[in-house]
Amino acid sequence: MALQLYVGNKNYSSWSMRPWVLMKQAGIPFEEKMVRFDSFDANSVFKKELRAISPIAKVPVLVDDGFAIWDTLAIAEYLAERFPELHLWPREVKARARARSVCAEMHSGFGALRTHCPMNIEASLPDTGRLIWRDKPDVRADVARVCGLWGELLAAQPAGSLLFGEFTIADAYFAPVCSRIRTYDLPLPADLEAYVARVLALPGVKAWVEEALIEHDFIDFDEPYRLGR
Repeated sequence: MALQLYVGNKNYSSWSMRPWVLMKQAGIPFEEKMVRFDSFDANSVFKKELRAISPIAKVPVLVDDGFAIWDTLAIAEYLAERFPELHLWPREVKARARARSVCAEMHSGFGALRTHCPMNIEASLPDTGRLIWRDKPDVRADVARVCGLWGELLAAQPAGSLLFGEFTIADAYFAPVCSRIRTYDLPLPADLEAYVARVLALPGVKAWVEEALIEHDFIDFDEPYRLGR
């Protein structure tokens, strides 16, 4: 039985984007199961459908022959063990440790960037981004940390590389950040703008974005800046 990956709306679901991009970019075959966001109330269709698969009723969920794995880091680790020949983590032991560290930091941190710049692939919100940048010092601090992290990793690689040279879980993990930076036109140094462009040009990322753009599914509660569109 093929792997199944349960995801939410591609336009909005940054958590779903990570394992989907990872699997698509790495060439891991899977069957997509999209569960539309209607609401996150306990009795919503979204929650009811996912509760039958995962005890936390959130996306993403990876199902392998009836066995469910939830949480993006757990999914990434499972795929890395299931497909060791793909080297989803970096090949060198210290690089693997650093990649796990930065993914864990992304997984649990950057709350201001998540809150004030929610993922919205279809939107272009540079004016909103300028206001956020002006008025939200915690967003500026999160972006500064992203810049420091990316800058340090890329400095150790040949020009034009990804964070650990070849594509890894770390690049999939930061793909939604690249999308947010593009949506809100947040300022970055030129070398990091180039990294964002490289990530957004990856076939797996482009495929997610293209499918997000054809959803045309406006979800009010995920649209703090465009209500009443």
